[in-house]
Amino acid sequence: MDRIRSHRRVKIDESQVSEAPKYDVVEEGVEDNGMRLRASDINVTENQEPFMGVKVRRKASLHRDYKGDYIDVASHPYLIKLLQKQGDKQVLFADKVLKFTGSGKMKRRILLITDFALYILDPETDALKRRISLAAVEKMCLSELSDNFFAIIIPTEYDLLMASTRKTEIVTVLAEATKSASGELEVVFSNSFEYQATAELVKEVQFEEVEEHWKYSKNDSLAIACQGCAQLQVMPH
Repeated sequence: MDRIRSHRRVKIDESQVSEAPKYDVVEEGVEDNGMRLRASDINVTENQEPFMGVKVRRKASLHRDYKGDYIDVASHPYLIKLLQKQGDKQVLFADKVLKFTGSGKMKRRILLITDFALYILDPETDALKRRISLAAVEKMCLSELSDNFFAIIIPTEYDLLMASTRKTEIVTVLAEATKSASGELEVVFSNSFEYQATAELVKEVQFEEVEEHWKYSKNDSLAIACQGCAQLQVMPH
């Protein structure tokens, strides 16, 4: 398999990663057209977080409440229609995230986790970009540092590398959701790992701890920083 090497230089504005999106509060127990939107107002506990005590935790996520739906799925008819067509019954998580493309860009996407699948949608066009069965998810890769990045590994397809201020909740929800579909979700912690960026392109992800300032690398790799925590480099393998 040929490896494609990209020489694109990308600079990411810090607000893309550090600012949490703001959404209207969704009332717990709201139902629409037979679809139950599951929200949670319980405090995060060690049992709920499969990586609590392993990672260097961000202070803001140590005692964060989980809500589940941060975009009010019930107010988006196209989402309801899509999920009903696919047969999904529960929305476990819904939020806007940042997704790395195969070329090294970052795009805003909607991430939906249901009782059957993961959905990646374009929030500007309402287009469905990917649907991934929960049974196809093998593991998640995270650094050992304090950051917002995570990779979802799908051996039968290509992988997802994303960033979210709600990473803790995403890992917890996905670990619980995959139990009935594919068994225990493996969560791997490493400051260096590979992921399949496209069907024909493998990239290496490297993390390193940085001081409390922003810095960007301008070589042929993509580097972005999370303030006071970790720098991420994504390089062709």
